[in-house]
Amino acid sequence: TYFNWDYKNDREDILNYRFSPDAELLIFDEIHKYGRWKNYLKGLYDKKREKYRIIVTGSSRLDIYRKGGDSLLGRYFYYKLHPFTFAEAKEVTCTNTEPFRQLIFQQGSHHNKIDNLLNFGGFPEPLFSQKQNFLRRWHNMRTDRIIKEDIRDIENIRDLSLLQILVDSLPSKVGSLFSTKSIAEDISVSHKTASNWLNILEEFYYLFRIYPYRKSKVKSLKKMPKLYLYDWSEVKNSSAKFENMIASHLIKYADYLYDVFGYKAKVYFLRDLEGREVDFLMTVDEKPWFTVEVKESGRKVSKNLKYFMLREAIPYHYQVTRENNVDYEESGIRVLSADKFLSAFV
Repeated sequence: TYFNWDYKNDREDILNYRFSPDAELLIFDEIHKYGRWKNYLKGLYDKKREKYRIIVTGSSRLDIYRKGGDSLLGRYFYYKLHPFTFAEAKEVTCTNTEPFRQLIFQQGSHHNKIDNLLNFGGFPEPLFSQKQNFLRRWHNMRTDRIIKEDIRDIENIRDLSLLQILVDSLPSKVGSLFSTKSIAEDISVSHKTASNWLNILEEFYYLFRIYPYRKSKVKSLKKMPKLYLYDWSEVKNSSAKFENMIASHLIKYADYLYDVFGYKAKVYFLRDLEGREVDFLMTVDEKPWFTVEVKESGRKVSKNLKYFMLREAIPYHYQVTRENNVDYEESGIRVLSADKFLSAFV
């Protein structure tokens, strides 16, 4: 049985514990808007856990409220819901659930699904509509809601107009080393304020940051991350957008391994002091599993990927291109098209 807190009749049913006697599964959507939602769920679970299975869904605010004194600890498992990915669009089941094994890719060519996903992003409304005018309007509505509703309701930010300027500037920063000091100077706020705003945007699942791998044998940068958006369709530069889409798939895969199987998977990038860089490194328990270099065009193996392959103990190496019908191996590096590569993930 499905209940939405925003719907008046459902609210009354929730508060009065009016559930169908034949129900086995209860789904509560947006119940975190109820001030006493944690106590409500705790009591319901403790008394009725033998009768009902319970699923609680909601916006990013649910995660914020969850972290503030978790009285439900030990009574639930938390799953992060990401935008749609290629495997979901293609209806592929992920079989890569065992770390440190070579990835298994699905057969078949699906270039059109890659193009649609790249252009319209992974959020269902614009992805399913596949209309540019709807996409532009949806971008505007989403940022307005995040800034003027979600963040405003929880965080005390005096000047939302400056936060809007910050958000507007972020798509152009995707894929490159990101300096909080630089962005603070651009919008004329303190470093502390800019850092706080970026953390808030990350907590509300607008952006995510990927950091350099510190256990590399090669001398590397210590702190500067690379920034990506959960909605990569906002990114104008085609190469950065393609890299962002791959990053989003890898982050979702890492969260999947952690949430479902308990593996402490993380995504990093490799970069040395001379500027040689490999876009992504997947680790489990901080041990390298595989690297991913992203090239929008071209089939030639990356020199940087070869460089790090010779100096790091990393089992597998992949180079991903947007070009169609590519799949070959050279010097221990597998080069393949995006549609085939992304079929390995959830």
